[in-house]
Amino acid sequence: MRIRILSIVAFILTTFNIVRAQNVEGSLGLHTFADNREYGKSGRYPQTIFGIRFSPELGLLLDSTHRVRVGFNALHEFGSPSFTNHIDPVVYYQYLKNDWNFYMGAFPRNKLLTDYPRSILTDTLNYYRPNVEGMLLKYENEHFRQTLWIDWTSRQTATARENFLFGLSGKYKTGLFFISHYAMMLHNAGPAVSIEGDHIEDNGALAIKVGIDLSRKTFLDSLTFSVGGLMSFERVRTVGGWQTPKGMLVEFHAEYKRFGIINSYYNGEGHNIRFGDRFYTSKVYNRTDLTWRPILFKNIEGILDLSFHFVDGVVDSQQAFGLRYSIMGSKKIR
Repeated sequence: MRIRILSIVAFILTTFNIVRAQNVEGSLGLHTFADNREYGKSGRYPQTIFGIRFSPELGLLLDSTHRVRVGFNALHEFGSPSFTNHIDPVVYYQYLKNDWNFYMGAFPRNKLLTDYPRSILTDTLNYYRPNVEGMLLKYENEHFRQTLWIDWTSRQTATARENFLFGLSGKYKTGLFFISHYAMMLHNAGPAVSIEGDHIEDNGALAIKVGIDLSRKTFLDSLTFSVGGLMSFERVRTVGGWQTPKGMLVEFHAEYKRFGIINSYYNGEGHNIRFGDRFYTSKVYNRTDLTWRPILFKNIEGILDLSFHFVDGVVDSQQAFGLRYSIMGSKKIR
């Protein structure tokens, strides 16, 4: 017993000495959102998403390359009698050196995968699935960016299905021109207990865009045009082959001061992308966003977005306001 106690004490002292040489750092994140979706005319799901997320993190910066963080991300939806509707753990390791960035654990999705087109990964994930649970590897330099990731969305049990997402995205830019790609695949397996008539499903999508960035050639802060294609992949194993609908994407983005306009046009076959925006089930769809950033100060950003969805001969509308606050700090332990 005495040897065991001495061993524990030695371990604690060793750990304390290691920690003393590190930087303790933390962050505090706040995401408040109001998203009113008037989708009744097109038969989509109309709803109002209104709530707040609180996400503190605490960890160690071991050196200039290695970092570990722990924390949580708590959601409260306004009008709910519960103090919090859901709490997601945040626990991850990060490796950052030169042009390489690697994450493993449960880490925030924001600014890592939020550049994906809505057709492939819907923006609703930002409200209800703020973390990636898995791994992400990113390489980025002045002209080139590539990201590879996996997100485990359900662990297999006797009754729960096993499913996970994995994807690849990147961009290459030279001069005024750029080419970008975004790919995602959902693997949806069955539960541990075999169910008659149940089958493994695969569901994914690929978007490729070629464009021109004229931001530095005009008085505008941002001006880009792009054209490309969208293809989805879907199959139910042992039942049928791959279904691969496809179509054309045309996008325009302009921003001046705190005001912006984004227009996305799709024409082709309808898609059933499980984690994508449901408007792309239609053959022709146009979305126009008018944005304004009334709050833009240091670590605080608030953005108002008025969206118009032209689809199936009708016009649905959407009004969203989101505010993000993020503060970081560190202290050397001596």
